Amino acid sequence: MIVLDKVNKWYGAYHALSDISEQVAKNEVLVVCGPSGSGKSTLIRTLNRLEEIDGGRIAIDGRDIHAKGVDVNALRAGIGFVFQSFNLFPHLTALENCMLAPVQLKRATKAEAREQALALLDRVGLAHKADAYPGALSGGQQQRVAIARALAMRPPIMLFDEPTSALDPEMVGEVLQVMRSLAGEGMTMVCVTHEMGFAREVADRIWFMAEGKILEQATPEAFFTRPQHPRAQQFLADRRRD
Repeated sequence: MIVLDKVNKWYGAYHALSDISEQVAKNEVLVVCGPSGSGKSTLIRTLNRLEEIDGGRIAIDGRDIHAKGVDVNALRAGIGFVFQSFNLFPHLTALENCMLAPVQLKRATKAEAREQALALLDRVGLAHKADAYPGALSGGQQQRVAIARALAMRPPIMLFDEPTSALDPEMVGEVLQVMRSLAGEGMTMVCVTHEMGFAREVADRIWFMAEGKILEQATPEAFFTRPQHPRAQQFLADRRRD
């Protein structure tokens, strides 16, 4: 589903991504972890061209997404992206946030979009908040609306960039539960997260990044019990101390 081939990204003299070559299979749940500044968020943002690359190739479903002439808006419409900071439209209700893209981009009728949006809000446990504005919702509820909004375009891939890092601890579980249910339904997912319990429980594979490189890729069982790279061993030791 996703192929990265010698992907490089620079910010001036800073080498943010260094010769990344890896693949993500269809229906796979991949967790990307590593210390702050390792390149995790930069990497995931290259997958829908929120960040451009300076070398190499990224293909999604066989298509080079950084090639000249690619319709970036159409590309992003087909890839669900859930941000750390929710990014809901504050002047729209939860229902309206979930209806907007299907009506504007997929030419769905308002009735069709409303029916689908209500079903998606129900799926994330928020049907009763359909008419609430983001300002009246908790952080966890806002993030669940953001997931429903991303799902409204029926994307084949969902990307999550540290979706729980802006949440109070008691709200983290409700967002992870929605992500668990998506993983159980076979959604192809790439998740940048510090939630190691979620990674251990839900991921099919884990990429460990540091200094712009994937230093280790393994199953959760292997990564958490037998990490190979010294940086991965140190990272896990630090997490256990936390």
